[in-house]
Formats: sequence, C-alpha cells, structure tokens
Amino acid sequence: MTLEVLRSAGTVLVLDTTGTGLPRVLHWGADLPDEAVESLPLLSQGPVPPNALDEPWPLTLLPTSADGWLGTPGYAAHRGGGATDPRWRVETSRTGEREVTSTAYEVGVEVRVTVALDEHGVLTIGSSVTNTGDSTLDVAALRAVMPLPSRASEVLDLTGRWCRERSPQRSELQQGTHLRASRRGRTGHDATLLLVAGTPGFDFGHGEVWATHVAWSGNHEHLVERLPEGAGMHAAVLGGGELLEAGEVRLAPGETYAAPEVVFVHATDGLDGLSRRLHRRQRAQRERATGARPLVLNTWEAVYFDHDLDTLKRLADTAARIGVERFVLDDGWFGGRRDDHRGLGDWVVSDEAWPGGLEPLVEHVKGLGMEFGLWFEPEMVNEDSDLVRAHPDWVLGPRAGRPRESRHQQVLDLANPEAAAHVEGQISSLVGELGIDFIKWDHNRDLHEAVRSDSRGTDRPAVHEQTLAFYALLDRLRDAHPALEIESCSSGGARVDLGVLAHTDRIWTSDCNDPLERAQIQRWTSLLVPAETMGTHIGPATAHTTHRTFDLGFRMLVALQGHSGLEWDITTCTDDELAALGDWSGLYKELRPLIHSGDLVRDSADDGTILVTGTVAPDRSHAAYTVLRTVTGPQAVPGLVRLRGLDPERSYAVRVRPEAGLPQAVQHVEPGWWARALAGELTLSGALLGEVGLPMPVLAPAQGFLLELT
Repeated sequence: MTLEVLRSAGTVLVLDTTGTGLPRVLHWGADLPDEAVESLPLLSQGPVPPNALDEPWPLTLLPTSADGWLGTPGYAAHRGGGATDPRWRVETSRTGEREVTSTAYEVGVEVRVTVALDEHGVLTIGSSVTNTGDSTLDVAALRAVMPLPSRASEVLDLTGRWCRERSPQRSELQQGTHLRASRRGRTGHDATLLLVAGTPGFDFGHGEVWATHVAWSGNHEHLVERLPEGAGMHAAVLGGGELLEAGEVRLAPGETYAAPEVVFVHATDGLDGLSRRLHRRQRAQRERATGARPLVLNTWEAVYFDHDLDTLKRLADTAARIGVERFVLDDGWFGGRRDDHRGLGDWVVSDEAWPGGLEPLVEHVKGLGMEFGLWFEPEMVNEDSDLVRAHPDWVLGPRAGRPRESRHQQVLDLANPEAAAHVEGQISSLVGELGIDFIKWDHNRDLHEAVRSDSRGTDRPAVHEQTLAFYALLDRLRDAHPALEIESCSSGGARVDLGVLAHTDRIWTSDCNDPLERAQIQRWTSLLVPAETMGTHIGPATAHTTHRTFDLGFRMLVALQGHSGLEWDITTCTDDELAALGDWSGLYKELRPLIHSGDLVRDSADDGTILVTGTVAPDRSHAAYTVLRTVTGPQAVPGLVRLRGLDPERSYAVRVRPEAGLPQAVQHVEPGWWARALAGELTLSGALLGEVGLPMPVLAPAQGFLLELT
C-alpha cells in the first residue's frame, strides 16, 4: 500500500494512493508516530454492517456515490441528457514538500486536486475541472471535504445581521447535514467564517477542534455531515465550496473551472489554536501593507454627506494634533451625491460639493504628514446617475426588468468588459492625479436576481462571473498603483473572507461602533482575521446605530484590539478629551508591533461576565490583555481572570496602562495588586498569572482596563 504523509506543526494528513482511484483519506488531525501511520490501512478494513455495501468503502478526496458515499457529493456535473458518477483513472504525485496533486480522468473530463499542508499546520485543497469532451459540460459542484472522528460531536458556527455580525451558535452534531448556504452574492453579515466541529465543551483555550473556511466572496456553502453508515472509516465529514446555481458554470470544450480554495485547520488547544495557525498563515503570505498599520480617521460619522472644505480642514488639523496618520474622506464627494438616492457610479469629483476640486483638501492633509484615503462603491449604481442614463444595459439583472432596489442601488455588471474598464479608468485616474494612498471599497447590498444574458439572450446566474470580475478589477488597480492599500467594506462586515483578503489589505469589521457590540463582533471576527487587518474605530460618545452612550475610556479600550482609528467629529472634543486621545494614539503606536504580530488568547472570568482578549509575542516576552465587563453577573465578586499564553518559567512586570482608559469610579475597594500595577511596581510569575489568575476589580458593565506584561 502506498501512503502519502503530510506533516507540519503537530498536524498530519495521511492519504492512501494505492490503485487507480482518487486518494483515500485515512487520517487528518493530530500528528501520529510513524508506526501508527503505517498501521492506519488496517483500520480501513473495518466491519461491514447488515444491509450495506458488501465490503468497506473509502472516503476519497472527491467522494461520490461511485465511491460508496451517499452524502453530499464532492463532484457533480452533467453533459447533455444526464449525469453519472465518474469512475476515475488517477495519477497522483508529490508536487511539493507537503503537497500532493492528483489528476483524475474520465471520458470527456479532467479533474485536478491539490492538497497542501503549510508550515503552520493549515491544510488547503484546490481543485479544478476541465472539459476535455466535444460538448458543453455543466458543473454543479466541486466541493472539498475532510473526515471527522466520532468525538467531534459539537458544532460551532457564526451568524449575524447588519451591525451584529459574528454571533456564535452551537449545536450537537446529529445525523444528517448541517448546511450553511449563502446566496447573497457576497459573503454576508451572517457568514460563518469558520464552521467548527469539536469535542464536547470546546472553547477558546481547550478542546480538540476541526474547522473549515471557503475562501470565496460570492455564493458559498459550508457543511458538516453525518450519515448512519459513517464516512468510510470515519464518523462524519466537514467541508464546503462555491455554491453554483443551475447553469452558472457551463464549460465549452477546452474550458476549465477552478473552484475556490477550501481551508481546513485542526488544533488540540481550542479555538485559539485554530486562530493562531490561521493568523500566522495570513501574516506569512502578506506581501503588501506590511509596515506599521497607520492610525486612521474616517469622516463618515463626523460629517456624513455634509462636505465643506473648511470644516474638513479643521477636522484634519485636529486629527494630526492627536497623532492620526491616515485621513479618509467618505461618501458624498462625487457626482450628484448629496444623499444616498443618486450619483452612485459617477466617480467624478462634484463641482457642487467641491468647486475647487479635492486637491486643496488632499494637499492640506498631506501637508500635515498624513496619508489621504477616499471612499468608493464601484460595484453599485443609483438609477439616478449619469452612468445608468448613458448605459442602462450595464445594470446587472434579468431581461424581464430591473431587480428590486436595496439601499436605492442596483448592481453594475463588472463581467461586462466595458463597464469594468469605465469604472477602473475613473478610479485609477483619481488615484494617480490626487496621490490617493488608500481606498475604502464599499459594497452595500445583497445581490438579488444576479443574472446576465448570454450570447443567445438567455438569462444565466452571474455571481460567479461577478466575483471573479471584482477580484480582477482589484488586481488591476493594485498593479497600476503598487503602493495603494484597499479596505474591504460591505455595509460593515458583510464581505470578510480569505478570498477578498487575498486582494485587499484590511476589512471593515462592522458599521456598529457601539463598543459593547463591537467587543463581541471583534472577538468572533478574530476567529479568522488577525488584528492588523480588522478595522476597529472609536465612534462618538453616543453610538449612531444603537443610541447608547459610553465614556471615552471604554471606547478607546475596545478600539485598541485591531487596526485602530476614529470615526467621529473630534473638533467637538474638549481639551481633556483631545489629550486623552493623544495619549491613546501614542499607546496604539507603542503596542501595535505586539498586537499586529502576536498570538491571540481569549478567555473570560469565572462567571462569564468579563471578556479577556490577550496578545502574546511569539517568544512570550511581551503581552497585552484587554479586560472588559460586558454585563452584570450573579456574583458580587466576578472571580479570577487567568492571563493565558505566558511562559510559566518567567516572571513578568505587570502594568495597568491608563492611556487605554480606566474604569470610572465605583463603590468598591480595588484588589491588592491594582495600585502596584498602576505604579508599575508589580512582578508576578507566568505560572501564577496563567494558572491561578488575578482577582478583578468590581467593574460595572462597559468598564475595563488594559494590562501590559514584559
């Protein structure tokens, strides 16, 4: 028997490549000694239950009914009048140190599957299908799945809505299919990011967990599936892929469909272990935006559509005074865009709003030593726009008429080369002429009736083509302007995935800047996304989405957890508030080398009312922990908070950093360590801090503090 063994960072994948079929997955998970790996084939010769196939059957890399799998198929396609499950002839070879590629042949079809395990223990599967026949091949699915053992009996996924992204939900893994499908045309506020299966009660710091992510910004699906007869020698499968509508991918002879990459990750130390691997992978792959992440001020919640040069100059002056490094002008600068009903698609500076053009503002901002950024929403148009009046056929939709409007918008058909070239030319000209450093790239609606007519006048689903055209447009702009950074915003956090992050430099986490909501949104977004790519801003005292009011200290504290900034008219601040923001800005710049490169650890107090978010340097010499009280609890004293991730053999100087904001005065006596930590005179062992923890001050909801350890 021929085995291909891929090992890295405590994870192993074992494939049986014997014979002519696709490789069989014998094991994916915790590493095994060589003698155990060599014995795995014996386990595939398990018992045969009554009323079942007459001999054990394998779980292949693309399981279908022909393999014995009666669950969701890995491959599905048809030609002409019917579909068959393929009987593959396969060639498999080692194509890298930890990479195996299989090419499978069937009459008229060639499928290629590449499985790679990187140095961080993250497994990726890339697959493609080529039509080698002489007639059209309709591709229905090309999914990637990996096996789960029976002890993975609990499922965690995420859901959400606008301003409440990334809400966790748990369930028991039962018989059948747990499917998370999205037909929104974008990733979605309710996207799961990771679909996780694990041992009962797994949490951030403990439990064995297996997870998957589809790196794609269009329609997609994640699933975990358990059938009574199992999955070969395994209990269940976990995986996903692009969700293709009927007729969406029709391959002419010689054409190829490349499926989005599907990511799999395993850890024996809980959700933090998954995040650590995923974050390290993204950091190692990043080729752009590698320097210190600049402190941002975005103008949306400061001025909305009310653009006035003198007002914005004063805002820029105040921003520079407190240490802002990037000034971003949001919606309202172009065409007839005085509100959200008109002008979208006309990426020309408005003579009405900016009679002297944007140059005076750009020059003022850059003269203050800041970068200049600009908001665009290139994939959308208003009906009331010069673009739609000139090119009504560039609006994406069926022949029967326009789709229903959302946010007063329709969708620009980027798969139309003329439409894509038009919007690219307008954006590229402005970037070059104004010296724009940063684009906030928005996408403010789901795609309804996302179809376009083919050469025969037939409506066909278009999300696949639209997504690829979006990626291609981003790449052309970045090639033309190598220093340009781009943020993926989609009515907040509705397009957060590894597909879009391969073409952009950060994501806007949520349109909600209410820090209590943000504490949870950021906590669960960081399951996939590292801090330096997650936009986290201070909003006004009263949040414009929830109308709740918070003190400045708490807002500053929560905003430190990512790529920090402000979204607020800071010209209205008092001198004391500006001084506090200046101190906070300095702290952000001091700590960002740690927060933007370290390993994330998340925990909570004994009664669950206090959230702890820590970042520990890879060598464990430096750490910072944000401690937040979110709700009242049943206990008068919240209990001990452990600072996980430290080296138990070292001692650490523990400091409370007041620049991040201190809790307002409450009726209590601080714990004995508090005053010494405020004075920078406390030293404790990593073992004590990590295993026993610190007793917390009695905090009220929406209070917290920051600890730094060196």
